[in-house]
Amino acid sequence: MTPDLTSSPRYRRRRDRRLVALGAAAAMTAATALAGVLLATTEASAGTLSGTFYRDPTSNVNRWLAANPNDSRAGLIGQRIGSQPQAVWFANYNQSTIQSQVSSYVTAANNANQVPVLVPYMLPNRDCGGASAGGAPTIAAYRTWLDSFAAGLGTRTAVVILEPDSLALQTCLSATEKSERNSALSYAVTKFKQVNPSVKVYLDAGHSAWNSPADTASRLQAAGVANAAGFYSNASNYRWTADEVNFGRNVLNALGNGNLHQVVDTSRNGKGPLGSEWCDPAGRGTGQAPTTNTGEATVDAYIWIKLPGEADGCAAGAGQFVPDLAYSLAQNGIVTSPPPSPSTVPSPSVSPSRPPSPSASPSPSASPSTPPSPSPSASQGTGSCSVSYRVDSQWNNGFVASVVITNRGPAISSWTLTWTYAGNQAVTNAWNATVTASGANVTARNATHNGSIATNGTASFGFQASYSGTNTNPTAFKLNNVTCS
Repeated sequence: MTPDLTSSPRYRRRRDRRLVALGAAAAMTAATALAGVLLATTEASAGTLSGTFYRDPTSNVNRWLAANPNDSRAGLIGQRIGSQPQAVWFANYNQSTIQSQVSSYVTAANNANQVPVLVPYMLPNRDCGGASAGGAPTIAAYRTWLDSFAAGLGTRTAVVILEPDSLALQTCLSATEKSERNSALSYAVTKFKQVNPSVKVYLDAGHSAWNSPADTASRLQAAGVANAAGFYSNASNYRWTADEVNFGRNVLNALGNGNLHQVVDTSRNGKGPLGSEWCDPAGRGTGQAPTTNTGEATVDAYIWIKLPGEADGCAAGAGQFVPDLAYSLAQNGIVTSPPPSPSTVPSPSVSPSRPPSPSASPSPSASPSTPPSPSPSASQGTGSCSVSYRVDSQWNNGFVASVVITNRGPAISSWTLTWTYAGNQAVTNAWNATVTASGANVTARNATHNGSIATNGTASFGFQASYSGTNTNPTAFKLNNVTCS
């Protein structure tokens, strides 16, 4: 969450995350009047947390809902996403304001008698330079930032989801950098507890299809988890809740510390993962509603860490709210409160040979965040329509493209755009349109909200695709069977 980052999200994880820049203190305090929309949960029946989590009325989704009350997607998005409590990410490096930002959010939650969930996301070299790159300039600056962050935590119960990807994603760090990071994370845990003994700090455990439980436990120990409340998993990813709970048990067994517990990100795992795809995969759904009533002794809470509808970095910049993503997640969601027992959640087996899917960023060789120079756009049209096709980012076996249709003829109420690839391209995910393919022939049909195009009006959509060989732009488009040329 302000840089548009998660999400990372391979939140991803990756996590996106999602990166949120908080508004002014006055806006946060005034927003508490809307807290009654929050779905109620009972006191904890497991773990060490109790109460309900705070719903931030100034989140990206709720800002969009307030600005678009008549949008055809708003009702479902509001019911299944906007109404739910979600974490707030602190990802903008601003030493002079971080304390007041944290304090404003915590105060709003305290005034509603609910539990705030905060995500500090400011470590140097975060996301290993991926889509959510950034953070404090140095470890020393980070510690100073942490001091100010801690000063805003107040005295009541607060949940801190400390630095997504910080432990699971360390491939870019030298041994010295790992040591510095572990020391900084341990410092954060100690500092937060020192300032507010009621705070619950959880460290990064990746997810069940990433690092092994033994490896994860070793990383957690090195970062001072013994002084924390425990760890979190599945941040910005899509793994089944039951798999995460089982993974957490194994990590806890490896840690051998009965005082530690787990929290799980259930924001987008209602349909489970789409293979190992981490970046805005199609057909996913919101998962179990945030709650402390988990029915599992080792699990303190199910929390929405990644904000549903905020991109992982493929549908849009990581952390950017995309209404079509939110609508799709809501359509496919299983939001329930309280959630079912983990034992009743579908849990397909996870093959140990499946390649890991980091919660933050993909490896440099496969990351759309570090592409070579994008292909030039292909634009054509002198008749009743024109089409602009642009490859926005490209890596060694995939790309993200955007398409803009301009209608030069009479107004239309729905549209179908077709084209043919000359190479071996295959669309894997799309937004603002339904895109299907038969061999090299591709068909894109409008979404509900963008079917009407006035004369000289436009409609746009985007997609993610794979390719082999040369990624050649298509050269012929047809809009409703009329050639745009």
